[in-house]
Amino acid sequence: MVDMASPIRLNVLLPYGQEGWHTTVRQLLEPQGVQTVAARNGREALRMVEAGNVHVAVLDTEMPQLGGMQVIRRINDLAPAARPPAILLANHLTNHLLQEALGMHVFSVLSKPVDLNLLLDALARVMRRYYESRWPGGGSGRASEH
Repeated sequence: MVDMASPIRLNVLLPYGQEGWHTTVRQLLEPQGVQTVAARNGREALRMVEAGNVHVAVLDTEMPQLGGMQVIRRINDLAPAARPPAILLANHLTNHLLQEALGMHVFSVLSKPVDLNLLLDALARVMRRYYESRWPGGGSGRASEH
């Protein structure tokens, strides 16, 4: 549950996985005002992005119904302002996957199991590059004083 004293400043879409890592990520991010929402499959993830208010989409190549790459292809068909940066999770990093992800402007590709430090670093880099270190959700202050 989000601490109501901490305003929601960033919305991150996560894939819902059986290993429950999304719960750990949520527990790390919510005290900072970062809300996480979990999508059980690719179609649900796409609906959440299309509904708006997703600032970063973390997607898995092996999501049910639509894989992460398929979701990203459909996100890329949206208006530029409606496209959140995407971080892709994959069991097997191949040159083909990395080239395809690069061609679709995926922000970062991380191998599974996910190293939480690498995920947190990727989220921080998204903030710097796409949101100029400012909280896009309208929370108070800046993400960074730099």
